[in-house]
Amino acid sequence: MVRFRGHHLICLNFFQGEGYSQDFIDNLKQLLDRAEKGEKIEVVAGPDDVCKVCPSLKGDICTHKEGADEEIKELDNQARSYLGVEPGQKVDWKEIRQGVANIPGSWFSDFCKGCDWEKVCNRVR
Repeated sequence: MVRFRGHHLICLNFFQGEGYSQDFIDNLKQLLDRAEKGEKIEVVAGPDDVCKVCPSLKGDICTHKEGADEEIKELDNQARSYLGVEPGQKVDWKEIRQGVANIPGSWFSDFCKGCDWEKVCNRVR
């Protein structure tokens, strides 16, 4: 089973093969491939299978920048709320993709503002 936190359920829909390192990118590709082939996804509240190879993860805390962990938890909450999923829930990637497709563009403006990957996602949204 693939484990994704809230904001990754949305953000991974816009993955374009970029990341912090080649290991990070390869992990993302593998996780997305598994999800797209129908492997169930478990929604989690903290670090997930994407985070496990992120160079900014120290223990269970994101240290990317000051306040990052709190900011990410809030994004997770917003994403889960919008998609109508809760930690511990098992979902299909197809369901998540449908939910993301129904998100109004104006919502992304606030959700994505200031993200390091905003420019990457804007190329495909």
